[in-house]
Formats: sequence, C-alpha cells, structure tokens
Amino acid sequence: MAPFKFKLQQVLEYRTQLEDQAKLVLAEVQRKYEKQVRRVDGLRDALAENQTLMSTTSDPAQTWILRNFLQGVRQDISTAEHRLLTLAQELHSARQDLTEKSQEKKLLEKLKENQAKRHAHEEKTKEQLQLDETATLRFKAQAF
Repeated sequence: MAPFKFKLQQVLEYRTQLEDQAKLVLAEVQRKYEKQVRRVDGLRDALAENQTLMSTTSDPAQTWILRNFLQGVRQDISTAEHRLLTLAQELHSARQDLTEKSQEKKLLEKLKENQAKRHAHEEKTKEQLQLDETATLRFKAQAF
C-alpha cells in the first residue's frame, strides 16, 4: 500500500505558522490591554482618594494644589481611556485575524483528512481487485 502524501503540506505548515504568529500577536495585545485597564483603574482610585482628601481640607493652599492635581489626574484618565479604547480595537482586530487564520488552517486540515480517507479507500479497492484477480487466476474449475 502506497503511503499518503498531501500535496499541500507546505501550505498547511505555512498556515500553521501564520496561526501561531497571530496567537502571539493576540497574547501581546491582551497583555497591553490588561496593563492599560490596571492603569486606568489606578488613576480612578487616585482621583477618588484625592477628591475625598480635598473635601476634608480647609487650607486654601492645599485645596489649590489638590484641585490642580485632580485636574491633571482627570487629563491622565482621559488619555489612558483613549489608549484603552485604541487597545480594545487592536484586540478585536487581532481576534478576528486569529479566527481567520485558524479557519484557513482548519480548511486545509479537513482537505488533508478527506484526501487521506479517499487515498485509503482507493488503496483498499486496488488491493481487493488484486486479490480478486489472483483468486480468479488460481481457481481451478472442477471437471463435470
């Protein structure tokens, strides 16, 4: 029985590499996104803390300093949220890219599987025909 050889094996391997690269990109973008979420949360916590501190302070100089600090924190939060939105879009596109690459690879894997089944069936049919022919040649008819 002749071994099965998938003619598009190199293409399958290339698509597997592309899928692996897409997984790495997705993991990196997820890491950046999660880091940015922690940063935004930290800034919001700092804002809440200092707003509480500002409401309890009666010193005008300290109130002025806290007001300017809170304004800076709000700007930082705005910038960080904008960056978070950008990272969310990158994350979405990386997921779509991975899904696309995965589907392309699975398509080739399914083709390979179907061709392997067809090859096995053809080989089995050839073998059965050889056995039938051999049996026919060796059969000796009995004299009547």
